[in-house]
Amino acid sequence: MRVLLVSPESKTWSSRKHIPLGLGYLGAVLEGEGHEVQLWDGAVEEEPLTTLLDSETFDLVGITSVTPLIHEAWEAAAEAWKRNAITILGGPHPTLLPHESLERPVVDLVARGEAEDTIIEITRALEKDHGHVDSQSHARHFKTPDWGQIDGLSFRNGEGQIVHNNARSPCKDLDNLPFPAHHLYKIDRYTNLQPRTDGLDPDARAYTIITSRGCPYQCIYCSKAVTGNIWRPRSPENVVAEWRKLLVDLNATEVGVTDDVMTLDIKRAKEICRLLIDEGLNEVPWITIHGIRADNADLELFQLMKEAGCKRVGFGVESGNQRVLDIMKKGQTIEDVRQAFRNARKAGLETIGFFIFGLPGENEETMDDTIKLALELDPDLANFMIAAPFPGTELYQMILDGGDLFSYDWRDFAIHDQKARFSMGEVTAKLVERKWHEAYRRFYLRPGRLVRKGLQPEFWRQLPAYVSDAGRFFLSKTRSRN
Repeated sequence: MRVLLVSPESKTWSSRKHIPLGLGYLGAVLEGEGHEVQLWDGAVEEEPLTTLLDSETFDLVGITSVTPLIHEAWEAAAEAWKRNAITILGGPHPTLLPHESLERPVVDLVARGEAEDTIIEITRALEKDHGHVDSQSHARHFKTPDWGQIDGLSFRNGEGQIVHNNARSPCKDLDNLPFPAHHLYKIDRYTNLQPRTDGLDPDARAYTIITSRGCPYQCIYCSKAVTGNIWRPRSPENVVAEWRKLLVDLNATEVGVTDDVMTLDIKRAKEICRLLIDEGLNEVPWITIHGIRADNADLELFQLMKEAGCKRVGFGVESGNQRVLDIMKKGQTIEDVRQAFRNARKAGLETIGFFIFGLPGENEETMDDTIKLALELDPDLANFMIAAPFPGTELYQMILDGGDLFSYDWRDFAIHDQKARFSMGEVTAKLVERKWHEAYRRFYLRPGRLVRKGLQPEFWRQLPAYVSDAGRFFLSKTRSRN
């Protein structure tokens, strides 16, 4: 079969672009079955999807989607469906709300959760008893009785009723998965992972890697629709084998680790670092894109990470108020955070702090606590976000039960946006957005920080970009709602 894997173009703000790693895994398992696979990532493509669909014929088009991009995913499905391809949606949003997508005729199937096995079973079922397309009505007439036997699949049956099969169990042994099909990416079109060199190196080859899946923590703002609550690590040897491929075979100039909780098992994390050092794979810089937990790290780990080539480590600080941390079920203390930053600095690592404004239980005082902690920690980079109540999270249900959700348009759920999505108690849109802008001003416009940055050549090369973003980050706007 000829299969096209699609990552819709993001219309939300983002300064960097990372390869869609999940599609790389799907591509690898499909190619292992003998299928011909292409990948279209709207974030970096120079021609629209319709151009590709007009020039080539595909039997199956698989589209991944997070919540803010589900409309773009439906649009992509419509274009593929018009050209008689079977359409299948997957990723976080369709996993949580499969019924919503299947109510649209242009979506034939939804793969819920981890889809490597699901998509293989779909292709085998299609090859066994191939469905056909009515060219007059574009109706899909699947004659395959095996849909009901595929775990993790949602579909419409012959009577047009939507059916949700049993959930698929997460992959237990990640070492059994093939490495992602890196050759499917147009790697030269992806920007650097390191902000200080973003766009400056025309020969940058920025790859990402995931060393584990799942997260056992229960933070109320986090959706783990695809990977779930069970943490499943790859063996250190398997991780380093892929790392070696990225560096030696694919000439990576930097690597980004995308795990939710890479260091849940500190002993394993240290072993990965030791293997990178022992095998001489520590010359190429790497970072933890999503950060690590402050309570799952110690000085020895940071020292090993530094020796293994790590350049920057991030931490999910979230709030500077312990009561708010407890409400969000973060499971860490502010002192954990302080100690992690001290240890990371002592090991010589750059740091980034991730902070959230507008969670339940917040007020102006707690948001001030967050700003004060950010200034105290003084990371090399601070990323301030406004809480987004994604479907499937406890936060979303809390807002539905006792708050005011401003919009049910999923396009309004981008985390890197400057607008609040709900009000609840003392959390109002006007307050949250004002404190968000204040945080950026107070952190980034400090005289001492500006002087330090002004001494770096990269600062002047990136000055036009900084000026372009200045209004968005630093200037508050009048809101029409409270």
